[in-house]
Amino acid sequence: MTNAFELWPAIDLKDGTCVRLLRGDMDKATAFNTDPADQAMRFKKMGFDRLHVVDLNGAFAGDSANGDAVRAILAATDMPVQLGGGIRTRAQIDAWLDAGLSRVILGTAALRDPDLVKTAAKAFENQIVVGIDARDGRVAVEGWAETSDMKAVELAKQFEGCGVAALIVTDISRDGTKTGINVDFTAEMADAVSIPVIASGGLARVEDISALREAKGRRAIAGTILGRALYDGDIDPADAIKAAGAE
Repeated sequence: MTNAFELWPAIDLKDGTCVRLLRGDMDKATAFNTDPADQAMRFKKMGFDRLHVVDLNGAFAGDSANGDAVRAILAATDMPVQLGGGIRTRAQIDAWLDAGLSRVILGTAALRDPDLVKTAAKAFENQIVVGIDARDGRVAVEGWAETSDMKAVELAKQFEGCGVAALIVTDISRDGTKTGINVDFTAEMADAVSIPVIASGGLARVEDISALREAKGRRAIAGTILGRALYDGDIDPADAIKAAGAE
């Protein structure tokens, strides 16, 4: 799928179970599968070729909390897996990449310790991703519990030219709502930097994938995360893959 629009089906982990949250609220979690490895294999059978995994407990705790589930996913599938949530030190980055992850996502660390991101990106080519989660255009951290004064666009620009593989850009107000992706915000972020930008938050239908692919701007949007709408059956996997331009 060379240069195809990337589709990343999401496995969000809470207490070892695959869940979806509403706007990042841990008290508003819907469980979909108690076996994360099984869910990973299901996504592969649907035709997807990569996985986006988030350790929700870890994001709040500041340390990996669903490690066993992540390792089970890695053991069950040969798909590239990217993981975020609670990864905030170089030792954690090293350990997870050694464990078989393709990419590590740094969110809170990107705001709190940008030098960590830059040094890791130089050490691990194409394996460090920055997660930028925004509430009203400003960066939210600590599992989205805190909103900073930093504008999402300004944070993105800090990592220009340091070797970051991608930015995952989430509009928190739409996450888990199936109200449609924020194409304009994502396109603004994509235009601000030369780093590939992946959209997240609110994907509702196959048409959203087409809208992201066709977004007008200086730079194309690189891909999107598929969450609630995929689990609920609102998006047919084959249609999504076709809309992404993949064979």
